Amino acid sequence: MSALEAAQAVLAAEHAAVYGYGVVGARVGAARRAEAEAGHAAHRARRDATARTVRDLGGAPAVSAPAYALPFPVADEGAAVRLAAVLEDRVAGAYADLVRASGGVLRRDAAAALREAAVRAVRWRGSGVAFPGLAERP
Repeated sequence: MSALEAAQAVLAAEHAAVYGYGVVGARVGAARRAEAEAGHAAHRARRDATARTVRDLGGAPAVSAPAYALPFPVADEGAAVRLAAVLEDRVAGAYADLVRASGGVLRRDAAAALREAAVRAVRWRGSGVAFPGLAERP
């Protein structure tokens, strides 16, 4: 996978995370609403930065879909919390691929984004994984 392909995959994951955090924010209680808003803002910022990266690599940034299929129904706060953790895991996986495909500043930035997603996943899930972004990946 080239750095451009990996960056496009990160951009797609960030688009999906921004959409998903809209659902999370609508379903979490007041105690976790600020956390959902912070996650949403972080993914919007990363999405915009990744679009710039794709352009810098010579590509045309993929556009957001009008809607995304959720991995499971999100009818209550518990499901919203699980969704937030899944979104972070998926974003971490995409950033792990970008770390693998890139070098220099891009690699450093991708590693930082992976770390941020892993920390958010732990906060939502209440536990971590041994190798964030690499779980069940070939």
